[in-house]
Amino acid sequence: MEKLNTFSILFYLKKNRVSKSGEAPIYMRITYRGKQLALSLNRSIEIDAWNTDTGAAIGNGKKSREINHYLQSTLSIIYQHYKILRENDQSFTVHDIKDLFLGVPKDKGKKVLELYREHNEKIKTLKNIDYAPATLQRYETSLRFTQDFIKRKYKKDDLYLSELNHQFMVDYEIYFKTVRKCAHNTTMKYLRNFKKIIRLAIISGYLDKDPFSNFKMRLKKVDRGFLSEEELDIIMKKEISNKRLEQIRDCFVFSCFTGLAYSDLKRLSGDHIVTGTDGGRWIKIKRMKTDNMSSIPILPISQKIIDKYKNDTYCKANNVLLPVRSNQKMNNYLHELATICEIEKNLTSHLARHTFATTVTLNNNVPVETVSKMLGHSSINMTKIYARLLDKKVGQDMKHLNDKYANVNI
Repeated sequence: MEKLNTFSILFYLKKNRVSKSGEAPIYMRITYRGKQLALSLNRSIEIDAWNTDTGAAIGNGKKSREINHYLQSTLSIIYQHYKILRENDQSFTVHDIKDLFLGVPKDKGKKVLELYREHNEKIKTLKNIDYAPATLQRYETSLRFTQDFIKRKYKKDDLYLSELNHQFMVDYEIYFKTVRKCAHNTTMKYLRNFKKIIRLAIISGYLDKDPFSNFKMRLKKVDRGFLSEEELDIIMKKEISNKRLEQIRDCFVFSCFTGLAYSDLKRLSGDHIVTGTDGGRWIKIKRMKTDNMSSIPILPISQKIIDKYKNDTYCKANNVLLPVRSNQKMNNYLHELATICEIEKNLTSHLARHTFATTVTLNNNVPVETVSKMLGHSSINMTKIYARLLDKKVGQDMKHLNDKYANVNI
C-alpha cells in the first residue's frame, strides 16, 4: 500500500532527441500511485554536462547554474502542489499534479444552477403531461431564490456541485428565514426542492455522495384551523352588497362543502360533473397537486351555488362552473369577508378544505376513509392531519356511556 502512494520526481535527458548543436532536451517524470507522466521543461543541455545520477547539470558555469536553479524551483513548485492536493484530501492523480503545474484549470464538473435549470427545462417540456403548472412554478421560484442566495453568500454567479457542504445548507436555511422571511415549514419545502436537485446530481454521477446527508429537515406541526358550524352558518347567511365579495364568499362556501383545493376549484367545469351509481350528481376530478382522483357527492348547498352561476359571463367565457379569481385576490377578499362577519380567523382558500374535512364530514360521522377518498388523498395518514374531533362530537359519542353508568353506585 505504501508503494502505491509513492510520490517522486525525476529530471532526465531525452537522449534520442539530440539537436544539431549537441544538446538534449530536459524532461521531468512525475510518479504517483504507480502512474508515471513525462513532461518537457523546455530546457536543453549538452549530454556531457549532465549528471544522470543526480539529475542535474554539472559544473559552475552560467548555463549550469541557471538550469539547476530552474530545476530546484520546479521541484519546489511541484511538491507544493502535491502538498495542497494531499491537504485537501482529494482523490487526485498524477495528471492533476501536472495540470496545477501548467496552470490548467481543473474541471470541477457540473454547477448547481446549471443542473437546476436543466431540471426545470425537463419539467417545462412535460408540463400538463407528468407535471402540473404549479410544480414548474414552484421549481422556478426555488431556482430564483437559490441564485439569489449564492450571489449574496458567495459573491458568485454559480457554484460547482463539488463545492457544496453541510454549511451551505445551514446558511441556505438561514437565508430563507431571514432574507425571504419564510416560516419554518415553508423554508423546509424550499430545502426539499433543492435536495431533489442533489439527488439528481448523485443519480447522474455528478456527485459521489450526498453532502447534506447529516442535515435534518423536519416540519413543525401546524394547526391551520377550520370554521365551526356556527361560523360557517354566519358566512353563508351574511347579506353582501358587493358582487365581487359575494362571488368570493360563494366560492369559499362551495369549497367548505366539497373540500376542493383552490387549483381544482378554479378549473372545475361541467366535464367534472357525473351521475353516480346512486343516481346522484358527483364531482370527479383529478387533483392538480397529486393527480389523485377526488370523488365528491354534490350536496344541495353546492348544487345551489353551481345553479347560481350557470349563466355568469365569466364562467361561460372560461368554461368553468364558478367565478374563481386569482388566489391572491381571493385571499384578500376573504380577509375582508372575515371582518364583516366578525370572525377572528385567517380565512384562506385552504381553510375551507380543512373545514370540509373537520366540521362538515368527520364531525358528522363520515368515516375517515370516505373523507380521504373525497379529498383525493393517497393514504389515510394524510387525511389524519385534518382529523380533529370537536368537543361536541366527543360528547355525542360518549353520551351512551353517561346513560349506561348513570345509576351505578360505588
